Formats: sequence, structure tokens, C-alpha cells
Amino acid sequence: MTGAGAPGAAGILKCLQFNPSFEIVMADANPNAVGRWLHAEFETIPFAHEKNFIEKLLSVCQRRNVHVVLPLVTKELIPLAQHKKHFDELGTRVLVSDVDSLEIANNKSRLYQFLEWRGVDLPGYRVVETMGQFETAVKELGFPGERVAFKPSISNGGRGFRILANDIDEHNLLFYEKPNSTYISLADALRILSVRPFPQLLVTEYLPGEEYSVDCVVDHGQPRLVVPRLRGKMINGISVEGTFIRDETIISYCSQIIKELPLHGNIGIQVKKSIQGKPLIVEINPRVQGTIVAGLGAGVNLPVLAIKQELGLTISDDELHVKWGTKFSRYWNEVFYT
Repeated sequence: MTGAGAPGAAGILKCLQFNPSFEIVMADANPNAVGRWLHAEFETIPFAHEKNFIEKLLSVCQRRNVHVVLPLVTKELIPLAQHKKHFDELGTRVLVSDVDSLEIANNKSRLYQFLEWRGVDLPGYRVVETMGQFETAVKELGFPGERVAFKPSISNGGRGFRILANDIDEHNLLFYEKPNSTYISLADALRILSVRPFPQLLVTEYLPGEEYSVDCVVDHGQPRLVVPRLRGKMINGISVEGTFIRDETIISYCSQIIKELPLHGNIGIQVKKSIQGKPLIVEINPRVQGTIVAGLGAGVNLPVLAIKQELGLTISDDELHVKWGTKFSRYWNEVFYT
């Protein structure tokens, strides 16, 4: 498992440890990643952008006789997908989608355009690259009467995401909210964007309804299990409270997206409901999601299911049974080392 220092690494390791037949090796570019101290087997690997990333990972897989690589880091997905055949030659399966699907899923603007061409319902959106296009898009999507959201086409972890709002009490925001608000005024957004060239942006209508993270196990475009969980509370974009909700509309909608792309393995889809209560896509995480550990409380071990599927191991009906209505709460924990 790569990304041993990721916020969700401890939870995903917990999922894997539920299967006593698995021998787990953690890996990260940071030699002191927290996963090193949660599990005895650890390897330091290069960052995904470094030239020897694939070479080093192949060496680790060969030396340790690795059967499956489970990547947690978004930037590793395409390099791993591009070199799948080299891992196959070692007898190592890499749990990633195909390159073509990843290049669409990892680019939010391309994803929206792709899904629009295939008739999938989407929020209103515009793709912009200049200040003029940005101002036009914002007006066309209803600002200042309506809130509007924007984010870079290529980003992860909420980086660059902001909500344009004309009805925010800035005094209240300053003194009574923590300093991680996503709200921004149009004047401030234009000031920042005018400082230097900015990346391509996806500008969308603001979806005011409930937000769901949907964890999926997918077999080459065929959804095996689709599990929506309502995001009750978030800290820095990470769910810390939620409820597993059997919403057939969301399940059907996400299944359609999975089939159109198509994707494979553990897949995360973020959806929010419109003012009419219709679930619409926000983005896709074409990898295992950090809060996937919450599924254990609902009776499903999604990382283990994806690995068993990849290795052709038997999956019982009980392993696919979700205890709908289960609520969860997450909290910080510590690890100590010398």
C-alpha cells in the first residue's frame, strides 16, 4: 500500500488487517510516514514525479513477492496504469483503472465534458482559462443572485476550491468561523486571479443540498457495490461524521457514471444534491478514499473486496451486505516512536 503518510492510511491499513491471510507492506516517499509506525513492514519509495518511481516500485514488488499494489496517492495512478504490463510480468496486480479513464477522471473539466456528451445529468458549468471567460461564466451561472463555485481542473484535496458568495457576513466569518472558509468575494477572486497566470478552472453552479461520498467496488466498468454515505461533518475536507444511506437514486446515478467512463477497483464519487434534491456529481476520486474505513461499521470491507476481486478470490454474499443507517464518528489518534 503506497501513501503510508496519507490522512486515510491508518484506516485503510485497519481494513486490510481484517484479513489475516494478507501480508502488508506500507510505502511512502517520507521515511517517517505514520504508516511506518503502524505496521512493521515499510519501504521508502520516490515521489510519483521522480524518474525512478516505477523502477523502485518494481524492485520492491519483485524482492517482496508482492501480489497487489494498492495506491492511495492520486499522482501515482497514471504512472502505475501506464506500466501495468511491467508489474504483470512480475505477477503483481496494480489496482488502478486504465490510463484513458484516469486521464478523464483526474481532470474535472474533461470529466464534465465527457459525461455531458453521454447524457449524464450535471450541474451547470463552464470551463475557463482567462479573466474575461471567468467573469462571463460567473454571470451566466447566476452570480450575484446565486452562489457559484470554482476549482482548478486538475487538483486534489480541495486545493483551489472556492465558493463565490454575495451574501456572506465577513465580520461573522472573521470572528466566529475557523480560518479555513471556502467562501470568497468576486472582488477578491478577481484580484488574486489577476496577479499571475492561473490554471484552467471549472466554474459550476453551487449545489446547496446534502453532500455524499460514494465508495464503490468496480469490476472493469461494472459496479459490484455502491455505498453512499451522507457527509454529516467535515474537517479540512475529510468526513469525520456521517451516515450510510440507501439512496437508490444516488446508487443508480453513480452506477451510470462508472459504466460510462469505465473505471476499476476502489472508486470514490462525490455528489451533492441540487436545490431540487437531485444528486449531481462534484468529482471522482479514482482510487480508495480515506474515509473508506467507515464501511467496516456498516459491515463492508471495501479495500479487501477490491483486492479479492483483483486476485479472483471468492466473495460471499454476506461480504456485500451493507447495514444501512449505520452512523460513524472519527477522531484523532496518536502513534509514538523513537
